Amino acid sequence: MTTTSDASNAPQTADGRPRARRLLIVGPPGAGKGTQAARLAQELAIPAISTGDIFRANVSGQTELGVLAKSYMDKGEYVPDSVTNDMVRSRLDEDDARDGFLLDGYPRTLDQVEALDGMLTELGTELDAVLLLVVETDAVIERLVARGQEQGRSDDTEETIRRRLEVYAEQTAPLIDVYDKRGLVRRVDGMASIDQVTASLRDALGA
Repeated sequence: MTTTSDASNAPQTADGRPRARRLLIVGPPGAGKGTQAARLAQELAIPAISTGDIFRANVSGQTELGVLAKSYMDKGEYVPDSVTNDMVRSRLDEDDARDGFLLDGYPRTLDQVEALDGMLTELGTELDAVLLLVVETDAVIERLVARGQEQGRSDDTEETIRRRLEVYAEQTAPLIDVYDKRGLVRRVDGMASIDQVTASLRDALGA
């Protein structure tokens, strides 16, 4: 299915502009992406699509891609971009994503940015905005350490969290640069309350 949505029928903002409905949310671990993605997606009546959910759905459903991905994971190996790309392509091709979507956790690399560009071109559409949750590193580390202690997660130590944040910064900075040059990035203070962040995201989209 490669149906292109009719922009004239898309929901509009108060000033008559089409409301952004093809979105990517970006932010470091602990920034609250999952919570905000779920809220925003519900408001816009679009699916929140995370790579984690896609992987779990394919593996539990024993799809061809899921079986292939599991073969790598069972050996402790990194699932190749080609498999992840195919899973995302298949998900974006489903009916509920025809009129919009909110991607969380993809793309993570420049190669995946290129792959996503290709998928959207095939679908006859493009991203409307990239929502970047800006947070303070030390505050996020404190938040994640506390959460790890509450949930009994031994891997959520300050050292491992700092490393995860470093990896995120290394991987994500080039992506943000690419989308910045396209004029797509909307920066939002992710340190505010949950409701305030949601309101800021809404404002960033002109909603």
